[in-house]
Amino acid sequence: MAFSFRLDPETEAQIRRLAKSTGRSKSAVVREAMAQYVAGGSGTVSTDRTALDRLRTFVGVVSTDTQASTDTHRKYRAALDKKHRGRRPR
Repeated sequence: MAFSFRLDPETEAQIRRLAKSTGRSKSAVVREAMAQYVAGGSGTVSTDRTALDRLRTFVGVVSTDTQASTDTHRKYRAALDKKHRGRRPR
């Protein structure tokens, strides 16, 4: 199956040099590199962790000096009502 992606010139040159020096195709070099990457455990995605577990280091990081609105539901509802007031039924 064909698959294409873009590489920076340095990485492409490294793959080309390795393929030439080992007598293999560039595709074979990339396939072997992927196999080693996955076998090393770096390419596996843990499915036993929740999204919150994976994002925990980012949760609560953002802080602002502004006061958050305390009545957002009422304001949102008023904006929707205003938007729909101008429409006429067909």
